[in-house]
Amino acid sequence: MNFLSIFVLIPLLMLAGLWAARGIKAIRGVMVTGASALLIASVVLTFMYLGERSAGNTAEMLFRADTLWYAPLHISYSVGVDGISVVMLLLSAIIVFTGTFASWRLQPLTKEYFLWFTLLSMGVFGFFISVDLFTMFMFYEIALIPMYLLIGVWGSGRKEYAAMKLTLMLMGGSAFLLIGILGIYFGAGATTMNLLEIAQLHNIPFAQQCIWFPLTFLGFGVLGALFPFHTWSPDGHASAPTAVSMLHAGVLMKLGGYGCFRIAMYLMPEAANELSWIFLILTGISVVYGAFSACVQTDLKYINAYSSVSHCGLVLFAILMLNQTAATGAILQMLSHGLMTALFFALIGMIYGRTHTRDVRELAGLMKIMPFLSVCYVIAGLANLGLPGLSGFIAEMTIFVGSFQDNDVFHRTLTIIACSSIVITAVYILRLVGKILYGTCTNKHHLELTDATWDERVAVICLIVCVAGLGMAPFWVSHMIGESVLPVVSQLIP
Repeated sequence: MNFLSIFVLIPLLMLAGLWAARGIKAIRGVMVTGASALLIASVVLTFMYLGERSAGNTAEMLFRADTLWYAPLHISYSVGVDGISVVMLLLSAIIVFTGTFASWRLQPLTKEYFLWFTLLSMGVFGFFISVDLFTMFMFYEIALIPMYLLIGVWGSGRKEYAAMKLTLMLMGGSAFLLIGILGIYFGAGATTMNLLEIAQLHNIPFAQQCIWFPLTFLGFGVLGALFPFHTWSPDGHASAPTAVSMLHAGVLMKLGGYGCFRIAMYLMPEAANELSWIFLILTGISVVYGAFSACVQTDLKYINAYSSVSHCGLVLFAILMLNQTAATGAILQMLSHGLMTALFFALIGMIYGRTHTRDVRELAGLMKIMPFLSVCYVIAGLANLGLPGLSGFIAEMTIFVGSFQDNDVFHRTLTIIACSSIVITAVYILRLVGKILYGTCTNKHHLELTDATWDERVAVICLIVCVAGLGMAPFWVSHMIGESVLPVVSQLIP
């Protein structure tokens, strides 16, 4: 069996184990064992990949395997990874592992919750290892469908509305995406759905590229919170349970940026060069609009959700700059934001579970009562605003340096506008930290408030270590990513 298939096999075994489990201890045991196995497998894969590269293996995708599924449409179970896929698998495994501990005390219907959570995880892992268009789309849909139930059943607030809105908008994006994939398949001569082979053939007519590129980019862009199709994101995140928010914002939204880069940009480079300015404007709006919107929110989850719109906008913004430095920064931002936003949502869930409110106006003085959670919240905020030494700084700096490389007024003006989001982010983060952590506690439950439990500390500490580790030692990651974006960028350079 190909090693990459283990990332689909483990979730399948977890689903079987959860189905057979009886009692909360057995359910937790299955989840911890499976999540730990996925994390170990992703770390092993990272070292295997680095070893192959050090040994001089120059193949674009490593650990390839192809099994024909449906010959008439040339559909295959085709898997392979490059540096981008490896870091995304590592990010996914970290979020699944920490999300398991963040959901440790979830009630009711614990088994059913973890079944859908695991199915969502399987879709994410399968998407990142796939190099066949149909297989990628299949896992993409597997990752989207569980969100409806996870939010609608276990969410809070206007959960039914949020679940329906999220599902309908993302399914609308999937419809655009399916049309775009079929257009690529038939435009490439209908002989393969393997994206590497389509890229090598490079025979999609320019006129067709100009039709399928916007549809494909838009289809993935909806999941990446592209303006004006971002409105599902704040409502969905605000209503989702803690671990689902962590996985959705931390990993699922990254499927959008990954798909835009891996499929839309890579397979239709001429159209990307011709039409990128349209989406650059939309992503520039996402970056600034998301940051300004976060400033005026009073709900902790809505603040982080709009912050995610801004930061995910930076990912698409950098991809559209069509150069290696900016593209490397985009992948670093996907990794950094995934860790940061998962940390934020975990902490918000822990605070909400104690105070029974997410309203900033009803929170104050938490530092004295919950010092561990409060210090962790400060660290998450500093990472979000781009403090040097934490992951946000290296990702955003790489993006803005790469974006400023274009020597024309249009690109540099948009870059300067996008840079303003740094200042706006600092405003709402510092104001938020000062408001909820300091002063006198006014919450009506203040006599019952406690600090983090052991399971919550495991989740939070793991994420903080990763955020700090990426910020202080980013070079091995950026080098691995930089090598992998080069084949795509070389197609984009006219």
